[in-house]
Amino acid sequence: MQTYVLIVQYDGTDYAGFQVQPGQRTIQGELEAALSRLGPNFIRIAGAGRTDAGVHSEGQTVSFRDDRLTVPVERLPYALNALLPKDIRVIGSRLEAESFHARYSALAKTYRYQIYEDEFPNVFLQRYAYWSREPLNWEAIAKCSKLFIGEHDFAAFASSGSSVKTTVRTMHQVTVDASGPVKTIRFTADGFLYKMVRNIVGTMVEVGRGSLSQDDVHCILASRDRRLAGAAIAPQGLFLESVNYG
Repeated sequence: MQTYVLIVQYDGTDYAGFQVQPGQRTIQGELEAALSRLGPNFIRIAGAGRTDAGVHSEGQTVSFRDDRLTVPVERLPYALNALLPKDIRVIGSRLEAESFHARYSALAKTYRYQIYEDEFPNVFLQRYAYWSREPLNWEAIAKCSKLFIGEHDFAAFASSGSSVKTTVRTMHQVTVDASGPVKTIRFTADGFLYKMVRNIVGTMVEVGRGSLSQDDVHCILASRDRRLAGAAIAPQGLFLESVNYG
């Protein structure tokens, strides 16, 4: 049986997230429906990240196993894109070892959050970035970002709704780029908890507004208390950029 890997881009605006949910339109559901039209087997796929409703991807990785697909692996993107909605695109495909799994084989993932500042909302950005009417203190946000690098217990930034063995994760890198009209905060870690990035960015925005200090964030992280951190920021500014398998 072959192990297939697909690289998928999608605009998550009109979907209830990546993972299949009864009665909901999801990225996984659309991909599996398209695959079902290419072969006789029902194919269940696994994604590297279970992105939430409204969250986008530039490099989601999915894997599945099958022995009856007749489409050559190099032609899968073309065949699937002819069947998929226009806001989902397969941009790469390959075969992997039998043991490969899109989620469990991942060594690190990178997420990017986008924010723009203006007096009025921008109609061309509102699906892909968070709007802040007031200018944020990006120097304070950049300093605060360093607190999250390294191995930490991120319980204070994990929303309820998922069962995990541990809330400890290793954040390899956090970078802040405030040089352009759309500001970005980029996170690379060995794994992420449910809504972890959105909760961290929501707290960072409070720092940028002056409502929280760097010392406050340090105490929130150490507390492991979700009630002390900022609210989860809106999903539309979040992108799963890439997944690293080494």
